[in-house]
Amino acid sequence: MPLRGHTVGMATGPAKARGRVHAQRAANSTAVSAAARAGFVARGVIYVLIGVLSLRIALSDGGGKQADRGGAIAEIAEKPFGTVLLWLLGTALAGMAVWRLSEAAFGQAGPDGRKASKRAMAAGRFVFYGFVSYSVLSYAAGDKGSGSGSSDRDSQDVTAKALDWPGGQWIVAVAGIAVAAAGMWIAARAIMQKFHKHLKMFEMSEKARKVIDFLGMFGGAARGIVFAVAGVFAVAAAVQHQPGKAKGMDDTLRSFTETPAGPWLLVLIAAGLAAFGVFSWANARWRKV
Repeated sequence: MPLRGHTVGMATGPAKARGRVHAQRAANSTAVSAAARAGFVARGVIYVLIGVLSLRIALSDGGGKQADRGGAIAEIAEKPFGTVLLWLLGTALAGMAVWRLSEAAFGQAGPDGRKASKRAMAAGRFVFYGFVSYSVLSYAAGDKGSGSGSSDRDSQDVTAKALDWPGGQWIVAVAGIAVAAAGMWIAARAIMQKFHKHLKMFEMSEKARKVIDFLGMFGGAARGIVFAVAGVFAVAAAVQHQPGKAKGMDDTLRSFTETPAGPWLLVLIAAGLAAFGVFSWANARWRKV
């Protein structure tokens, strides 16, 4: 009997190993790669539109449009075949979520891709893109309140609820600091061109490398600055115990027009966000997935 149990154990061991190999192959399959690249295209569309909407705000009143993801979705919906485009966008973002899930389960491309910290970040991105995909697809299906809501109102509502919790001020302050730190981290990594390790740089021409370096640095820095400033506003809301001080992307972008540089700082940030969108399209072509 012990010998038979040992034989069964030996049989199931290789079977489990084969199962893991098959699962990892599925994660690295052409289908998952295509899903990831479609997701980068969709992310690029959203950031380019946010950049355009921000530019409108800087140069005029923006026509009442929100310069955030909700504003981008509403902008697409108004175009010919807008609903069809939203279905495509939401599906592509679901592809991004699936790819991030595969990274969380099996690790990212690269020698250190299986580190626990990277897999945890991939899991967080899976949740984020899953939510964004769901909101876009819900909007396309007719739920106009989904996906197009004001990021400013959502931020203030969440902040107000958190401030009512025991120790709420500390919670909001820590969250704000974390967002601000994440923004500075994003900007610093962009300036240091850390994105090189994720791209197939050897496949690019010299001209393409220069263009992508500029887009990655400029776009990533602008995106990081927006996150960092939003985090600072959250800290201010905590310190002053005023939920209205918290700002989503739209109000954060509008706040740049209140600086001594006036609307021109927002013009610069808007151009950077659009550049990040184009950089996302470059990722769709050259990203290691």
